[in-house]
Amino acid sequence: MREELLRLEGVARTVELPDGQDLHILTSVDLEVRRGDHIGIIGRSGTGKSTLLNLLGLLDRPTGGSLHWAGKDLSAIGNRAAARIRGRDIGFVFQQFNLLPGRTAIENVMAPLLYATGREFWQRRRIASEMLDQVGLGDRLDAMPHHMSGGEQQRIAIARALVRRPSVVLADEPTGALDVETGELVMNLLDKATYDSGAALITITHDPSVAAMARRHYRLAEGELHVLDEVTA
Repeated sequence: MREELLRLEGVARTVELPDGQDLHILTSVDLEVRRGDHIGIIGRSGTGKSTLLNLLGLLDRPTGGSLHWAGKDLSAIGNRAAARIRGRDIGFVFQQFNLLPGRTAIENVMAPLLYATGREFWQRRRIASEMLDQVGLGDRLDAMPHHMSGGEQQRIAIARALVRRPSVVLADEPTGALDVETGELVMNLLDKATYDSGAALITITHDPSVAAMARRHYRLAEGELHVLDEVTA
């Protein structure tokens, strides 16, 4: 059986509104993530997709239930410990690319390696160059992102997310800023790159066609994840 990376059991997230009322964003989320998985989570705006992403990425903590990483309960993990796991084991791909302005493609991909140690730090340019080559941008190392297409910018973001060989990659509406054809090409690339590296890919989206490219499908609704046999609009 493939290694378990992440497990959510009855995870809830409640916030208090200014008027003192509780807003129950997530009520009981169960999810198991294993190495090599590609999970598609679809949900309408306002269903808690961003909240779930923040919990999966250890950017926030659940107010109920338990969240396990490699078998260890991290529901009450401290900020420093969460940051260490996030920097080493979790990669993020966002809709708006979030590239560093005024930095070349290779400088953007090298950025996470500035926090590495040993070989990763000292050989960061070579490692970043190899990752850009893997996503088809080996000839654009010194290009400025604003001179590149949206699809090329998203490929830089993918290379940056994968450069530290994370165990889990979280993709938040990764094709939202791209046309349909480019979005499909980017998703195929992201799926292959994560699978080849042995990482799990979790795609959170409102787009049924993007969610359908995953191998396991869920719908987020009423604070819970519901298993889907197939994704429809």
